[in-house]
Formats: sequence, structure tokens, C-alpha cells
Amino acid sequence: MKFATFQMDGRTAVGLVEPENGRIWPLESMLGEPVDGMIDLIRRYDGLKERIRPTGRAIDLASVRIGAPIPRPARNVMCVGKNYHDHAHEFARSGFDSSAKGKADAVPEVPIIFTKVPESVIADGEAIRHPGAISDSIDYEAEVTVIIGKGGRGISREQAYGHVWGYTIINDVTARDVQGRHKQWFLGKSFDTFCPMGPWIVTADEIDPASLAVRCWVNDELRQDANTRDLIFDIPTLIETISAGITLVPGDVIATGTPAGVGIGFDPPKYLKRGDRVTIEVEGIGRLANTLE
Repeated sequence: MKFATFQMDGRTAVGLVEPENGRIWPLESMLGEPVDGMIDLIRRYDGLKERIRPTGRAIDLASVRIGAPIPRPARNVMCVGKNYHDHAHEFARSGFDSSAKGKADAVPEVPIIFTKVPESVIADGEAIRHPGAISDSIDYEAEVTVIIGKGGRGISREQAYGHVWGYTIINDVTARDVQGRHKQWFLGKSFDTFCPMGPWIVTADEIDPASLAVRCWVNDELRQDANTRDLIFDIPTLIETISAGITLVPGDVIATGTPAGVGIGFDPPKYLKRGDRVTIEVEGIGRLANTLE
């Protein structure tokens, strides 16, 4: 199933989506009880899922405004750096990689984890705001993203998928010059509007995250074209690594890394310009599109 956060008549609600048919069903009407946002649904999902069926009056999807599925995560969005082989090498060549000295150690031996602040999250269709004089090197990163359903600490690889509720898409927008100047990734990736997310969450039973096509276009130019088969560290490894010392909670967001083809990987770099539209498509999930303004 696919679930979206949407606004209609001045209210925010969670709904069951059938994008192929252009319909959405508000869960509150379907269940006859309130659902207080996406994280509330995630926490209560096991007790509600047998009652969630596309019945009753559906709303035309085009008549509502789709928000980010988790408009403001309860904690920082967790992200993974250099998690596709080709991207690890292109980033090492770029001169902006403070985690490697060169080709020999371009591919990390353990997952590189950083975070983005919750306030950076925006929805499909919302504008990415150019930060002006702060940066002139704005980049894009298409990423398959995990939504945690069952919390826990010390989660093993074998148990990991049992803790995943679903998947969405994130564009890990990055100010490369800020990233390079500060020799760390938090500041240059946490600017306001630098985390487009959506358009909805697909529940874990619907797709195989180990084999998903990931594509990204800037305007009409295909820049990234890969598959999650190419991940250096798979999703169970990421969950095991993060949860070893941090207790994961329902609604936690983990972006799994981006493939080759980001702007910094070109010679000369192809940074985003005002008016550029970035469209990310992930097989089985959907499309996320945002314009830099």
C-alpha cells in the first residue's frame, strides 16, 4: 500500500493512495477514528492494517496538495555517504571528499553516516530555495529511503527488514562548496528546503529494495541511472550499523546513498542553476520533482 500526507480544505490528513488511478482515501474516514499524522499511522499500523481497504468515497488526487510523507521527522534524517561504488570513485576524484585520500581508499570499509535537520524537509513540487551568497555549488542526489516501523537497538542483519515499515524517495540536496570548506557534510546538506521527500511511502511488503531502478533527470537530461543492486552496504547492514549504539524509533528516516552522476562528478561540474528542475524516479515508489528557485 501507498500512504501520503495531504492537505485539503485547510486540513492535513493521511490517506491511502492509488496513484495509478488518481485516487486517495482519507484514513480517518475509512477507519472511523482519527489518525494523527504518518508517524501515528506507523506506530499503530499492525493493529489497523486489516481495516485499511480502498472502500467508500475516494478523492481525486489532483484536487489535493500532497505534502512530504513525514513533513517534520521527529529526529534528524539519517543519511549514508558514498554507498554506490561508482559514486564513491567520482566523489573521491572531485576533491571534495574529506573521507578519502585517493583512489585506494575511495570505497569506504564501513558505512559513512551523517544527518540532515528535520527542518530541511519539503514536499514533491515545492521549491528548493537557492541560498544566495552562501553557496554557488548546489548539487542533487537521488536516494532510496527507508522508513523505520519497529524500533530497536542492536538490530542484527537477519532481523533488519522486520524493522522496516516502508520506502520513499529523498533528494539529498548539497551545497558542495560549504561541504568542502567545512570538511564535513552536515552544514552543506541541512540548509532549509535541502531535503525534498516523497511523494508518498510504499509499505515494505510491496517492493524488493535490493533491486530497484533509480534514475534522476535535471530538466530533460538523464544524469543518474543505477540500481540498488549496486549498493556497497545494503539496507540490513545500514540498520545493523546505526542501531548498534542508537535506538531506532518508529518514523526514523534513513536515506541509503546516491549513485554516480551527481553534478560534482562531471568535468567541469554540472551544478544546479536557478530554474533547473530535478526529477527522481524510483521503481515501485514513484517520482519526486523539485525546482531550484
